[in-house]
Amino acid sequence: MLDRQQIDNYRKDIQFSETLCGHKLQFHSTWGIFSPREIDEGTRLLLKHIKVNPDDDCFDLGCGYGPIGLTLAKLAPQGQTLMVDKDFMAVEYSNHNAKLNQIDNAQAQLSNAFQHIDAKRQFDLIVSNVPAKVGKEMMSIMLYDAYQRLKPNGRIYLVTINGLRQYIKRSLQEGFGNYKKVKQGKNYTVALAYK
Repeated sequence: MLDRQQIDNYRKDIQFSETLCGHKLQFHSTWGIFSPREIDEGTRLLLKHIKVNPDDDCFDLGCGYGPIGLTLAKLAPQGQTLMVDKDFMAVEYSNHNAKLNQIDNAQAQLSNAFQHIDAKRQFDLIVSNVPAKVGKEMMSIMLYDAYQRLKPNGRIYLVTINGLRQYIKRSLQEGFGNYKKVKQGKNYTVALAYK
């Protein structure tokens, strides 16, 4: 029999703090959102190797509870950061964590990639910790839309498991005309392309 008290404990917010790119951030998350107890290895590798300008308008695709997007907002205080996820709980926790950390240049919105984002909105930087099981069709839509939404000379950073490295390389070369392997770790690779 399941223990009611244990279940009640599972329902409580998971809380932790982390220093990302020199900024100490507090996070609340919950079971069912990706990597709820700690910053995952792929996100750590990505944030270690990303370059952000202070006035960049940023887009965090698949934000979870917000570690990437909120870090981008801290690194680009003169820009605006939009975080999106198709999971309403992720959006709720990202917005909560933005308030918790007093970050007023970031907001989260429910969207399946770019599907529900204002078509006129353009970004300097698009970033994603790409889920391994996103599928070829969705990945094609995401990369096509990302290219359309980038400002001239805008950048896209993707972190993926190493098993997707060659696929991402081909996809970025086809969609963007260029590709750079920024860093390959033991399990993850950070890729970059420019518009």
